[in-house]
Formats: sequence, structure tokens, C-alpha cells
Amino acid sequence: MDKKIREQAAGIRRLWSAFWQARPVLTAVNFNIFEHTKNSASAQDVARKIKADPRAAEILLDALAGLGLLKKSRGAYRNSKEAELFLVKDSPYYQGAIARHADNLWNSWSHLDEVLRTGKPAPRDGDRFDLEAFIMGMHNLAILKAGDIIKAIGMKGVHSALDLGGGPGTYSMEMARAGVESVTIFDQPDVIKIAQKNTRRHGIRAVKFMKGNFNKDGFGAGYDLVFMSNILHSNSYGECQSLLKRAKAALNPGGRAVINEFYLKNGRTEPLGGALFSINMLVNTQGGRAYTGGELKGFLRKAGFRDIKAKILFGDTIVVMGRASTPKSPRLFGDPGA
Repeated sequence: MDKKIREQAAGIRRLWSAFWQARPVLTAVNFNIFEHTKNSASAQDVARKIKADPRAAEILLDALAGLGLLKKSRGAYRNSKEAELFLVKDSPYYQGAIARHADNLWNSWSHLDEVLRTGKPAPRDGDRFDLEAFIMGMHNLAILKAGDIIKAIGMKGVHSALDLGGGPGTYSMEMARAGVESVTIFDQPDVIKIAQKNTRRHGIRAVKFMKGNFNKDGFGAGYDLVFMSNILHSNSYGECQSLLKRAKAALNPGGRAVINEFYLKNGRTEPLGGALFSINMLVNTQGGRAYTGGELKGFLRKAGFRDIKAKILFGDTIVVMGRASTPKSPRLFGDPGA
């Protein structure tokens, strides 16, 4: 057999078998295994603490060690540096909530065959869906970039800001830290409860809260900034356009609307993360998808915004901004022509 053929086949195999790596990690997070391997522990010790079968626990721990998340020595296991930093709950960079949300998504992604035939999203098991894992998972992701994004946007001249669909409030907290006098999080009532708890946990008490459905309910007016982080991808084209028109009406003259989304080039095939995220929206929403930089700028333009600019950050994030009117304003960030 030709060596090149074997290598190409191995590449295909890595694609279809990727879940072999994902599933052990998700199960480990579900069972809080990394909380019990901060110090060296045997498979029997871990099995007893998580109330699991000893043989099954040992096999899983060995696989986690093979993945580099645990270190194994003389039959005992302890966290790697990466596991300690990202998978232990008291770490400021904890990523366990987003992993638990990925476990929620496992079910909907498993319906992709059916979704492809019907074009309708996967059925949702309301009893299984973990809202707090979803919302705090958004916090896990945002803490890695929120400060840089708010700095790139610039808060000069912003006295009143609306974090539309603000989820856990991570960006609202960064705006408050940047000196914005009045920051309001608008989201569903159950989400607001989580945001209130999260902002209190971080010692931020200057944030206000407003409950509602941003596609149906009013969200006030008189804002210098309406910030929309990763909410447009849940909506159809028509819903995005309608929401941005309403956002414009909520702004003071010269106020800005800022969209923060997954970056997707105009061909829609790369970066890969953006293309795959559209699958996530396909199986979970009626009309959502990842939108290209050109589409996001088009939404703003059609809603009547001017002075539209875009910036790509971290290689996977695009920030697009438009003004509600056209006073001469400083160039806040460059436009890469996304």
C-alpha cells in the first residue's frame, strides 16, 4: 500500500473519530473528576469519590492521561497544568461550564441526519438542557477576550450602554470597569438571574438589569452604545435586520451599535470554527447561522447606520461597528475589508 494513501486515510479517520477524544473529556467534567485529581489519587480513590465503577474509572483515567489532561505515576493520577488551569472550578480561567454545555449540544448534533432531511432544528429535551451551563459557558469563553474587545471598541464618550442579550454579563462588567456610568443587561428572566449572581460574584454592582425577549420586547432608549455579542447568529436574516433597526432607534444621535460575532470569511468555508458553528446553529435554531463580515456590515448599512467599520481579533472573532448618525468621528479601529 502506498504510504501517501495510508496518510490520507489516517487524516480522514482523525475527522470521523474526533468524538473519541471529546466524549471522555465531557464525561470527566460531568463527574468533576479534575476536582478529585488535584493531588495524586488512585483509580480506586477517584471511583469511590465520584461513585463510579472502579474498572470503568481506571480506563477513563488512563485515556485522560493519554490526552494529556492527567499525569500518571505509579498507578496514581494528578492534573496536568492545563487541567489545573482550565478544568478546576476555582480557577479564574475555568472552562468547565462551556464543556458541560457542549455535552448539552451532543444530543442536538446527533440529530444532524434528520435536520439535513427536514431543515428543522433538532428536538430539544427541556428536562436535559442545562441553562446555567450554557450561560456560564458563555462567561468561560468571554473571560478570555472581553477585556481586549472592550478596549478595541473604545468606551470614550460612552455614558450609557446596553448589553443586548448580555447573558452572564461578562462584557457589561468590562464596560463598567472601563468607566461607563450606566450599563444595562437585557435578557430573558431566567438568564438575568444567572447574570445577577455572576456580577455579584465578581463584585460589580453598578450594572442594571432588564428582562425580556429582544426580538419581541422593547429595551429602552437613550443609549450611547448598544453592544450585541454573539446573538445575531441565533437569528434569521429578517430577524437580524429588524433587531438592528430597533437598536438604532434606541441610540442617542451619534451613538454606536457594535456587533461581536464568530469570524467567517465571505466564502463561508473558513475559518473552520465559523463554518462548523453554522452547523451548531442549524441543529439548534430555526433560521440562525454564522454570518460573514460582509453580511454583518450589510445588516448595519440596511438599518441606516453610517461610518461602518470592522476589525478581526484573535483570528476567530469579528467586531463590526456603525454609528446612528454621521458626525465626524475618530477612526476607532481599522477596517480589514472583512
